Amino acid sequence: MLIGNALLIVGMWVRHGGVEQLGSISGMVTAAGQVTALLGTYLALVQLVLMSRSPWLDQVIGTDRLMVWHRWTGFACLWLLLGHAVFSTVGWSLGDGSSVLDETVSLLLTYPYVLMATVGLGMFIAVAVSSVRAARRRLSYETWFGIHLYAYLAIALAFLHEVLVGTDFIDDRLAVWYWVALYVVAIGLLLTFRVGQPIVFSWRHRLRVANVVQEAPGIASIYLTGRRLDDLAVRAGQFFQFRFLSGGGWWRHHPYSISAAPNGQFLRLTVKGVGDDSHWATQLRPGVRVFAEGPYGAFTGARIGRSKALLIAGGIGITPLRAMLEELPPGPNAVTLLYRASSWDGIVFRAELETLAQARGASIRYLVGRRGSPEMPFDPLQPGPLAQLVPDILDRDVFFCGSDSFMDRVESSLRSLKVPGAQIHAERFSF
Repeated sequence: MLIGNALLIVGMWVRHGGVEQLGSISGMVTAAGQVTALLGTYLALVQLVLMSRSPWLDQVIGTDRLMVWHRWTGFACLWLLLGHAVFSTVGWSLGDGSSVLDETVSLLLTYPYVLMATVGLGMFIAVAVSSVRAARRRLSYETWFGIHLYAYLAIALAFLHEVLVGTDFIDDRLAVWYWVALYVVAIGLLLTFRVGQPIVFSWRHRLRVANVVQEAPGIASIYLTGRRLDDLAVRAGQFFQFRFLSGGGWWRHHPYSISAAPNGQFLRLTVKGVGDDSHWATQLRPGVRVFAEGPYGAFTGARIGRSKALLIAGGIGITPLRAMLEELPPGPNAVTLLYRASSWDGIVFRAELETLAQARGASIRYLVGRRGSPEMPFDPLQPGPLAQLVPDILDRDVFFCGSDSFMDRVESSLRSLKVPGAQIHAERFSF
């Protein structure tokens, strides 16, 4: 369907006489500008659909994979739109016999919708730059989220530019309605699942903060109560987007996994105070109302195809795995948990984990210490040490969660050990 729509868009461009421009250099460059504009705008709408949080997409594809597709589609969209700006300006300048600089100034000063689109392109560039991994490491979630909101305004500006001055729409009402339909579908999914569904969910369940428990330095568990929690279609390993309706950051949502298996009485999430809002969340008071979206994610026991599972946690990545340990089928050696932390202060839920392990026949190995230190002279998650820790790793489904660097190391080791891709399940704590 994705490729089919792209071919249809190019087909409409051909129907509107696009091929007829290819008889000159200026025409070919201008034609390239038209095609890149159409495909770049289409990919912008695809991005909206990918991040609409449609339950069907979430369950079939998985949140992690959707985020990867969204990121790379975004970069492709930006390059196409940049190509449109460059090709169109150069093509028109060749046709007019003017310099590229003069053509650029003329377009910006003469056509307000070109200026509008240029502003939108600048917003797309800002969003793309903030999505580069090096930039994400330096930005707080709150800053990153604020920058990404400008993508919606950029898409709106692109739509006005496209419909009002796009050559594909001047004499073709069918093309206009086709593009309007694409926008309606994309925005409709977005409004349904990111606005309508959360409003209904929050009205139905009326979540509030019941208690906040300090688990470790800078880490706290937040207990939420509400109505009809036994009706929640949530599984251990999934997460919600939470907004705490108190303080200045109430309008920003934050993804937090539940850290205890669903029980119909409360939801528990465990937060590490690394950003402005997450630090503030660890200081919440009982009674604060909570607006929630979800549940999301396919990182659940439903993906198990083997009789045994290996859980690998890095730091605060223990939260969804602790819930899964409570929900996975019990049995001798059925579940093994490897818990990596730089210090014992970073170990969360130790008493709970050991109680659960004893009751369910699971085994736990704590891998504590900084790499290169006397207590941890080597990386225990490298292929060799990992195979020694879990000799039957090829017979297990592997679930792992933690920071980006942690996830990269674990995934690389699993691939080196020839663990089949169908047995590898990941949840990244990143944005």
